Amino acid sequence: MNETTRWEQCKTWLFHCFPHHWVSRLIFFLARLETRLKDPLVRLFIRRFDVDMSEAEQPDPEAYASFDAFFTRRLQPQAREFCADPRTLAAPCDGKLLQAGDFEDGQLVQAKGRVYSAADLLGAAAAADFDSGKFCTIYLSPADCHRVYMPVAGTLETMIHIPGRLFSVAPYATRTLPRLYARNERVVCVFNTEFGKIAVVLVGAVNVAAIETSWHGLVAPRSQAAAFFHYGGPQAPVALARGDEMGCFHLGSSVILLAENRHWAWNPLYPVETALKIGCELACLRDDAGAPPSDTM
Repeated sequence: MNETTRWEQCKTWLFHCFPHHWVSRLIFFLARLETRLKDPLVRLFIRRFDVDMSEAEQPDPEAYASFDAFFTRRLQPQAREFCADPRTLAAPCDGKLLQAGDFEDGQLVQAKGRVYSAADLLGAAAAADFDSGKFCTIYLSPADCHRVYMPVAGTLETMIHIPGRLFSVAPYATRTLPRLYARNERVVCVFNTEFGKIAVVLVGAVNVAAIETSWHGLVAPRSQAAAFFHYGGPQAPVALARGDEMGCFHLGSSVILLAENRHWAWNPLYPVETALKIGCELACLRDDAGAPPSDTM
């Protein structure tokens, strides 16, 4: 379903006038208040979005000190299982697979009829390694676990915080807002792996009051200037295994995964619009040396 309704177009127009950052910073404060007043809100949220608390490491909703602690809850280890084959890309998060396929000349697909560039998304320096390859976009709904994990073992090369707007990233917005992911605040993480470079992009959205990584802590919100963090050199490398936690959203958003290696083949079990679970086999590495056919899902 790629057609937009008048109501969706109206919501998009209204979002241009919405005080994104002011509201999100207010929620940043309110969500962290440690008060029993959050208990009815948490219970309402669980009913409204049908959250499965049986998977949570702490299944008692009232045991969380704040709404943010509930929202960023960890899952029980047995709730998700990572694919065992090291020559696979695991899903880095729970969520709906919105887009997946090849990209050429640095152009990624946002939605039918809408494209944006890797340079706009990653910044010119980081995009130099991603002129072509594979990409996918995963939307995290309010009910999903909002922790992000490594899809394949890798060593961090660069992290970039890129300021921007905080438009909604709900599926309707991808159809109505040009260059949505390249306009929103985001944290770009580029990793060196055995199979080439990958970039994991954590995209902010309205009410996403913060983005956090396991090696740095809170990355966003920051100032309205881009911030670059280079790793390697004299300091100990940030090396993460497949399945290691790499970050989390404090309220929901989207993850974009790019791989420079074109030999990844998407798993046909997970077509676009599929609900993914952390650790499922998203793609496998082809054995042939030639360039694989352009296989989108």
